Amino acid sequence: MSVEGAANIAPGQAPNGAAEAIHIENLHKKFGDLHVLKGVSLSARDGDVVAIIGGSGSGKSTLLRCINCLENPTSGLIRVNGEEIRLKKDGHGHSVPADRRQIERIRSRLGMVFQSFNLWSHMTLLENVIEVPVHVLGVKRDEAIATAEKLLARVGLAEKRDVYPAFLSGGQQQRAAIARALAIQPRVMLFDEPTSALDPELVGEVLKVIGDLAREGRTMILVTHEMKFAREVASHVIYLYNGQVEEEGPPEQIFGAPKSERLKQFIRSIG
Repeated sequence: MSVEGAANIAPGQAPNGAAEAIHIENLHKKFGDLHVLKGVSLSARDGDVVAIIGGSGSGKSTLLRCINCLENPTSGLIRVNGEEIRLKKDGHGHSVPADRRQIERIRSRLGMVFQSFNLWSHMTLLENVIEVPVHVLGVKRDEAIATAEKLLARVGLAEKRDVYPAFLSGGQQQRAAIARALAIQPRVMLFDEPTSALDPELVGEVLKVIGDLAREGRTMILVTHEMKFAREVASHVIYLYNGQVEEEGPPEQIFGAPKSERLKQFIRSIG
């Protein structure tokens, strides 16, 4: 998973020759004078579950938002499914997309689940799930409905298809948000602290759905503070500290035999 020597790897190929879903090299992101990401590199092959851990302000969410083109990196390289995201400088020297159609295409390959559920409150769950496939991707409505019903059943919400989000628990809303993200049939799922806004008793139902996706071989990059869950489902763990990769490796190494003193302290601090 490490990207040492990544410049010598052909686009779309992981170091072991497997198809590479996400590839990031030397990513920097600044907000004015605030340098949030300081040369982050990572890669994820098909079927990988990459867990990103770290304290508040370490750059975890910003990294995900750069992958999904919600933030424009200051410098560095991002490839999704072998395609490099092209950026240019605007008149103020800021990085902006060079091709808006490319950004739309890239986003259609990425399913994003946020900390907050972000469901459309004026739509039922079924309408939430079919909105993007029908109105953005051009999927026929009947086909989108059939897919949505399967996805809602998959996350345990089949009987809630005609219910509005306001009448659901936080856990149900987040499971619906996962179904909505899956509806575009993404190459990679991105999860940004998907349980952080939930009451403790609702966390388990959301983690179960995510765990099921991992066991099915779904490619995922997961920002989480649920360390036990990360240890169970991740194939690779990255510890970010102050905008940099402090340590990375398989979960048994990161949680069982960490090398960095900062990582050791972080693991102790979260119990």
